[in-house]
Amino acid sequence: MKLTRRDVLKTAAASSAIMALNGSLPMLKEAAAAEPDKWVKAVCRFCGTGCGVMIGVKGGKVVTVKGDPNNHNKGFLCLKGALMPPIVYAKERVTKPYIRKDGQLQAATWDEAMELVVSKFKTALKEHGPTSIAYYGSGQALTEESYLANKIWKAGLRSNNVEGNPRLCMASAVGGYVTSFGKDEPSGSYEDIDAATCFFIIGSNMSECHPILFKRVASRKQADPNVKVIVVDPRKTNTARIADEHVSFKPGTDLAILNAMAYVIIQEELDNPRFYDKYVNFMTNKKKKVDFKAYQKFLEDYTPEKAEKISGVPADQIRRIAKMFASSSGTVSFWTMGLNQRIRGVWANNLVTNLHLLTGQIGKRGATNFSLTGQPNACGGVRDTGSLCHLLPAGRVIKKAAHRAQLEKQWGLKPGTIAPKPGLHTIALWNAFSEAKVKAMFVLCTNPAHSLPNVNMYTEGMKRKDNFMVLSEPFMDAETVKYCDVLLPPAFWCEKRGVYGCSERRYSLLMQAVEPMGECKSDIDILLDFAKRMGVDPKVIPFKNVDDVWDEWREVSSATPYNFKGMTRARQEKESGLRWPCPTEDHPGTKIRYVRGEDPNIPKDYKNKYWYYGYPDGKAKLWMRPYAPAAEEPDAEYPMVLTTGRVIDHWHTGTMTMKVPELRRSFPKAYVEVNEEDASKLSIKNGDNVELETRRGKMVFQAKVSDVCRPGLVFVPWYDANLMINKLTLNAFDKGSKQPEYKICAVRIKKA
Repeated sequence: MKLTRRDVLKTAAASSAIMALNGSLPMLKEAAAAEPDKWVKAVCRFCGTGCGVMIGVKGGKVVTVKGDPNNHNKGFLCLKGALMPPIVYAKERVTKPYIRKDGQLQAATWDEAMELVVSKFKTALKEHGPTSIAYYGSGQALTEESYLANKIWKAGLRSNNVEGNPRLCMASAVGGYVTSFGKDEPSGSYEDIDAATCFFIIGSNMSECHPILFKRVASRKQADPNVKVIVVDPRKTNTARIADEHVSFKPGTDLAILNAMAYVIIQEELDNPRFYDKYVNFMTNKKKKVDFKAYQKFLEDYTPEKAEKISGVPADQIRRIAKMFASSSGTVSFWTMGLNQRIRGVWANNLVTNLHLLTGQIGKRGATNFSLTGQPNACGGVRDTGSLCHLLPAGRVIKKAAHRAQLEKQWGLKPGTIAPKPGLHTIALWNAFSEAKVKAMFVLCTNPAHSLPNVNMYTEGMKRKDNFMVLSEPFMDAETVKYCDVLLPPAFWCEKRGVYGCSERRYSLLMQAVEPMGECKSDIDILLDFAKRMGVDPKVIPFKNVDDVWDEWREVSSATPYNFKGMTRARQEKESGLRWPCPTEDHPGTKIRYVRGEDPNIPKDYKNKYWYYGYPDGKAKLWMRPYAPAAEEPDAEYPMVLTTGRVIDHWHTGTMTMKVPELRRSFPKAYVEVNEEDASKLSIKNGDNVELETRRGKMVFQAKVSDVCRPGLVFVPWYDANLMINKLTLNAFDKGSKQPEYKICAVRIKKA
């Protein structure tokens, strides 16, 4: 595809709605006229890019938001980030506690609400033990909130039933990084974009889901006509419109494409044996170490011609993109839910990393494998704090006795306090709650009655009278509010203080800008009150405020490769985010991990340039992952594929963005995107009502006929609470990461 600089800039601006705020919208003009009394430094509440924002406050209220010119986003924000003020003061804000009586939520005092919560949890513990209680958190909670909840449950209540919605979005990325490098989180940073000469974007619609980063990619391409962009996506998204190569494939077959790329790289002698001979172990799918020749033999099943038969991608195109990837001076890969939300999500992550390890396109400026994150704090708040059922803080795991012992010592616990068996992962947890095996559930800052796959199965369980759910939720119209027994009013975003950790390991401080509305309390205060009423030993939970929690978390990190002890509160208040490792107060933070001279975990006199210290021998692992089909393939009865995702103007379950008139007008309701060829065969026209049916149910959507989806594929965004596509999605999950396969299920469609 030939692109002019004008084409690239036009696509970046139009698709990403990028703006250095200039009052171009009526709402922004009104905000500018308000002339804030002060500006408060914070972090955007939406995706995992972690854009710095400045909150304008006048008369004790938030009146405007602008980008922070001193942060990595350089003052730019997408429309969602710019239009936060009406969300803060939405009429649906929950400003006092509620208790459900006779099927209806009725206002209550904090004491009444908390006493009921605690009585239910104490009864469950007494009668059924620690496995009968659970915490379900969020990649939107502050780091300190997740760390505190995790400690209350695992140390104070001895329950490992700690889960959260990052299991639904990032668990496969975690599994990919951990199996390849022995440690989680990306090794590079956003600055790699500015030096890359090839971008490999797979399973990610960056232009709509990470628009500020997409702007940076597009700007890099505009600045240097030699920069290449490869987009691997069965939809022709706005991201694909700047691609030199758009690779459209049969959904679920990208594993074959990735293996075929590796085959071509070796056949064309574009691999880097000087790198992989020294720094890489080749592993079979059964965890057996083998040599390079065994890997070559494995790849014989993935010649471009064989991959073409599986994927529908022309063999010549596979050869072209493999050569582009390997021969550039620096290749950056980006991916997100298109790879992660699959039953082979970990394998897909491994196969992208394989290409970097095979070519040496890693560990240098402009060359890295980068998993993008969907929520503002899935990385820093959940992954890093170990707030999932199998994890402990800072990359430790429950199954390892040594890891439990380390943390018990750091937390001042008696040996054996932390239970040795992992808790229930998200799908298993909600299954258990539906069966009333889990009796009491604390849900914080997430909306599972909308976001879970095959969601009707779980909302039926939420209706049971023999289980109990308390929900901390800012908005009364969130779907999960319909099912909770107690509703607590948390302080929202600008009404509290704490840390968000974004995709590039950057921890940024969100400063409190205004006082909480009504009777709202920060989730830190709610959790501290809960722990006290539950009788958790005050030596285990000694905190008085959010800063106390942060200081302990810094100290806990210091004994691990995550070490960010140098990120003091005083320093965070002055600086616009720091990347870990950051071991001392004078350390600048780390741009590139695993590289001598860059990563403080590697001694300066270490003999080699790279040290993948997640494994004892210091080597990364290149995995031989075969192609395998999706959990539910199209067949004669359900001949098409349904996939889901986001649109630029809405975010996740829409509880925030649907409250902004400008955003709601852009996409007032969900729709089904249908390919022109399929529409013609089915006599469907643009705007027609179309019935979608999967093995889990049927729904009607308005058709949007275009060439965006490839033939045989339909797409529905998932933000709309009135048209919840998750009623139709599949709850099969990756055996390793336990992340569900939202991206692929069989569907049939017809004109309604």
